[in-house]
Amino acid sequence: METSSAIEGLAALAHESRLQAFRLLVRAAPNGIPAGEIASQLDVPPPTLSFHLAHLVRAGLIDSQREGRSVRYALRVDGIRELVGFLTEDCCQGRPELCAPEGALAQDCEGCDA
Repeated sequence: METSSAIEGLAALAHESRLQAFRLLVRAAPNGIPAGEIASQLDVPPPTLSFHLAHLVRAGLIDSQREGRSVRYALRVDGIRELVGFLTEDCCQGRPELCAPEGALAQDCEGCDA
């Protein structure tokens, strides 16, 4: 991962609403959640939420898929793996698994490869 991509990913997460939306989508992985449901759960107006979700999509952390008149957002597992990998690649003398909380890496998540 390029440094500029890592900065974009971290910047996308550096806002309370975007971080809440991202964490909600992490819990809903791999299926994702329709935008209206995200707005309801986070109590964020739909136009504001769309703005924030667009940041996460551009950063490569989530994907969107149109379903009729609605849009479903889901965690982009490869995107978060790349970001975590970038952050920990030099950790503990080449042993990044020592830096992550137990079970926190995406590869430990059952069904998250979808």
